[in-house]
Amino acid sequence: MNIERLRKLLDGVQAGTVDVEKAMHTLKGLPFEDLGFAVVDHHRHLRQGAPEVIYCEGKTVEQVRAIAERMLANGSDVLATRASADVADALKALDKRAVYHGSARAVVIAHSKKKPTKGVVLVVSAGTADMPVAEEAAVTAEALGSTVERMYDVGVSGIHRLLGKKESVFSARVIIVVAGMDGALASVVGGLVDKPVIAVPTSVGYGASFGGVAALLTMLNSCASGVSVVNIDNGFGAACMAHKINMLGEKR
Repeated sequence: MNIERLRKLLDGVQAGTVDVEKAMHTLKGLPFEDLGFAVVDHHRHLRQGAPEVIYCEGKTVEQVRAIAERMLANGSDVLATRASADVADALKALDKRAVYHGSARAVVIAHSKKKPTKGVVLVVSAGTADMPVAEEAAVTAEALGSTVERMYDVGVSGIHRLLGKKESVFSARVIIVVAGMDGALASVVGGLVDKPVIAVPTSVGYGASFGGVAALLTMLNSCASGVSVVNIDNGFGAACMAHKINMLGEKR
C-alpha cells in the first residue's frame, strides 16, 4: 500500500465514509502478504520510497502474475525486470496499462503518470551492444519517477561522439555509464563532470573480457574520483542508486 492510498483510507475512517471494520480488513494484509511461493512486501514504498520490484528470472509466468496482481490490488505500481515475452503477455492480460519494454526486458504498470523531476538521470552507453543493460537502467529510473535522458554508442573508440554532446553530460544531475569491453568510458565521463557517476560493467566483449570481469576491474580501479560501480549487467541497481541521488536534489 502506498502512502497516498493509506492516507485516503485513514481520512475515510475519520470522515465516516469508510467503516472501521473495512479499514481493519484492508490493513490486515500489511506489511506483507504470504503467497506461499513469495512473501510480497507491501510496505517497501513506505520504507524505501519505491515499491518492491519483481525479478522474473527463476519465477514461472504464473508466479509473476500472482505477485503483480497482489501488488496492484494494494495500490502499488509494478516493475517486472528480466521479463520474457510470455511474462509480458501475462501482465498485459492482467492489466491493460502494462507496457513491455522489449530491449530492457522490463514490464511497467503505473497507476498514474509521475510528475517529471527537475534533475535528470543521464544514461550513457559505450556501444549499441550495451543497450539492453542501458535500457534496463533507463526504464527502471523512469518507472521510479526520475526524468531520464539517453546517450548511446559514444564509447572511447570514437570519443568525439561524447564530446559532441557534452552539454547534456554537464547538465545532468546523475550519470549512469554502461560499458563492456575495457570499460574505459566511465573514467572518461568521471573526469569531465562534478556529479555522481555510476558505472555499470557489461558482459559484452571478446574472450579476454571474461564475461564483464575486465570492465568491472577497470571501473573499480578508475582514477576518476566520484565514480561508483555496480555489478556486471546490473542496470537495475544503478538506476535505483541514481534515482535516490536525484531525489535528494529534488528536496532542496
